[in-house]
Amino acid sequence: MSDAAKSSDEFALITGGARRIGRAIVQALHRRGLRVIIHCRSSVDEANTLARELNDRRPGSAFVTVADLEHRDGPDQLARSVMAITPELALLVNNASRFHPTPVGETEYDDWRALMGSNARGPFFLTQALAPSLAGGAIVNLLDIHGRRPMRRHTVYGMAKAALEMMTLSLARELAPDIRVNGVAPGAILWPEGEADPDTAAKNQAAILERVPMGRTGTPEDIAGAVAWLGLDAPYVTGQVLAVDGGRSLYG
Repeated sequence: MSDAAKSSDEFALITGGARRIGRAIVQALHRRGLRVIIHCRSSVDEANTLARELNDRRPGSAFVTVADLEHRDGPDQLARSVMAITPELALLVNNASRFHPTPVGETEYDDWRALMGSNARGPFFLTQALAPSLAGGAIVNLLDIHGRRPMRRHTVYGMAKAALEMMTLSLARELAPDIRVNGVAPGAILWPEGEADPDTAAKNQAAILERVPMGRTGTPEDIAGAVAWLGLDAPYVTGQVLAVDGGRSLYG
């Protein structure tokens, strides 16, 4: 579907849309002519700032919703907020995610709840709640190459992303032909925030890039472009996972 074919009356919901990769996705979809609903959990100031910037460019084109997808009622709360803005969605992007290590022997229930809640349970129940409004539209889930290839000290995160990938494939069958469901699996795009030891972080980053044929990190815009293509420009593509990882997955 071409840029011109996108209507300014069509809406996209992007979870975790205030910062980092989510912000780039919001901006890319807005440039394509969609009205964007920016979900956040705690980054309310950043979400509001982004919405103001987008509304300055095109009035009435950006909205902010706040919900905790890890909470039992969070997905339904978010769905109700979205339905108060629009009864129909062209695109749902399940991007919100928590990421932190869970070493065996040190992992607590709260780690499990946060990682599974944000990366698997939340997206499933949000998708279930919004599916009636997505007829003729698409869903793109933000996966991870480590949903297939384990990363040391991150077992629960890898399990959660593996669950989200299976959800992507299963719902592509379950929701067809009315709704297309695909996934984007980023590789090294942005490094984790708040790492305590800069020297150790630099060594870890260098080791990762040694296994990236492109020899560099990608950009949030690389991921946003893949999301826009799967969500808007690929009407005969469903049930697919597109790795945007600079070739990292070639190493197995």
